[in-house]
Amino acid sequence: MNPRHWHKVAALSGIAAVALGTYGAHGFKPKDAAYKQVWQTASLYHLVHTAALLAAPVTRYPNVFGGLLTAGIMAFSGTCYAVAYLEDRSYSTLAPFGGFAFIGAWASLLF
Repeated sequence: MNPRHWHKVAALSGIAAVALGTYGAHGFKPKDAAYKQVWQTASLYHLVHTAALLAAPVTRYPNVFGGLLTAGIMAFSGTCYAVAYLEDRSYSTLAPFGGFAFIGAWASLLF
């Protein structure tokens, strides 16, 4: 993959992050208020790691960094969004893998 394509991935992810964050702040009304915090966590990690995706083209291994960040966003934030929206923690099984993907992405900058 051309390293510059990560900017397009970041753009799409940024659009989704802002839209989901806006929904979480203004439209999401869970029955259990604890799920509002889960949504906020998903939104924070989604937006922060989307911003980090912008740096993928200038890293030594852009496809490793970008791929792991994208996988982390989908697995961690996606799972948290699902858990919050459905108000069911049984959907949380992928979240730790997303966290490990985030860690792997940041660790890839060491090499």
